[in-house]
Amino acid sequence: MDHPVVTTSSGRIRGMAGNGIARFLGIPYAASPLGSRRFQLPRPPEPWADVRDASAPGPTAPQLHRPLPGLDLDPLVGRGWRRGDDFLNVNVWTPDVSARGLPVMVFIHGGGFVGGSNDATVNDGSGFARSGVVCVAINYRLGVEGFLPVPGAPTNLGLRDQLAALGWVQENIAAFGGDPGNVTVFGESAGAMAVASLLSSPLAKGLFRRAIVQSGHGAMVRPPEVAARLVHRMAKLLRVTPDVEGFRRRTVEECLAALEKLSRPFSGVDLRDETGLDPAFGLSSFLPVHGDDVLPVPPLTALAKGAGAEVDLLIGTNAEEMNLYLVLVEARLRIYGWMATLALSRRVRGARAILEDYGLNQKGRRAGEVLSAAMSDLVFRWPARQFAAAHHGRTHVYEFGWRSPACGGKLGACHGLELPFVFDTLKCTTGLEGLTGTAPPQALADRIHRLWVDFSTDGTLPWPEYDAATRQVCALETGTTFTARDMPAARYLPRA
Repeated sequence: MDHPVVTTSSGRIRGMAGNGIARFLGIPYAASPLGSRRFQLPRPPEPWADVRDASAPGPTAPQLHRPLPGLDLDPLVGRGWRRGDDFLNVNVWTPDVSARGLPVMVFIHGGGFVGGSNDATVNDGSGFARSGVVCVAINYRLGVEGFLPVPGAPTNLGLRDQLAALGWVQENIAAFGGDPGNVTVFGESAGAMAVASLLSSPLAKGLFRRAIVQSGHGAMVRPPEVAARLVHRMAKLLRVTPDVEGFRRRTVEECLAALEKLSRPFSGVDLRDETGLDPAFGLSSFLPVHGDDVLPVPPLTALAKGAGAEVDLLIGTNAEEMNLYLVLVEARLRIYGWMATLALSRRVRGARAILEDYGLNQKGRRAGEVLSAAMSDLVFRWPARQFAAAHHGRTHVYEFGWRSPACGGKLGACHGLELPFVFDTLKCTTGLEGLTGTAPPQALADRIHRLWVDFSTDGTLPWPEYDAATRQVCALETGTTFTARDMPAARYLPRA
């Protein structure tokens, strides 16, 4: 192994090189947001004089970690909280530090805005580096620290961290062989929701040229008055005043303990808006808020006014997103019609009518299967199509329908399944408890990974652009293009 040294704006770092790529891990892009800097804007990191070792993963953001029996999801979300002050860090993989003008891809991990990390094995950027791309993966503040709009503190601190990381890329990526003028930001799940928000943000203008939104969209944001209910609930759990002075009196560990209590069944807070909709459908209490300088208006409203039109967009979802959540608790087998109706009615109006539109009480249809199909459309698939239609710039849409054989075939084309294909990291999700089963198709990973590489290089994709009239969607598993059908969910969600 070689140990290349690169000079960044904060000092020199030493990475590791081998097998045709170089990697630099745990590079601080901002100062530690702990201690006196909790609930403050991200600041530049303190410079260092000596060469800093960047050969091992850095700390991760404070978070809870709950392994699930029967399915190994650690490759997707990481192994939880790795303690350390400098968790606002980036990992960089590059083909050659002496190169010039390589395309750059910046990945924002998912995890419901409360978990995940930049060094989860599924998003190892080595595959992209082998394909000639400089790949960057970032950490950002989560949960209470990053997405709770505490009075007296700046809002959307997690998004502001992401903006700071993208600023670091603009300033430093040339030293790793990358072109700061050819940056593609991409993310999955909560990371994709963040990318969609950044695409609409005036503060992100000029920070990236292209965006890829994997199982995400711009509708998963909250008005501040709804998010304020969460602030008060968390303050009550912590027994503090609902302001920044109160929250600073509790440690990060105490805030995580309160978050865990909030996550228990029936212990949350009503986060429905005036239309009766919780845009997260209970998957996360913590979301970005609009009404500040990061998101002056909801992302869809901003897109309708032309925000992000200069950015090429690739957006898509998996065909059976909600299977990941419902199969793991065996809900598709155990749930009854009244239970499905009750669960959905806590998130959106017209729950019974929605489920009937998706086949509730039809012969051969289990209530859990109906609930999964309805929520896949309500939470992911239809809002993603709305976002694509609202974007004024060049837009392409995909759907991923390859069905995992895991969990007896019940997982299907579930949430997160495309990630090992995109990153060409199938090995880490292969096995008896792996997300992709024991023998996933490497040829499909080769093809999907190449699509992402080509798009990040020059915007090239082999299927027609999407618009509200033609609605052309590429089925990634076959490479064929189809016209998107209408979804019953469209009748029950706000129009873009």
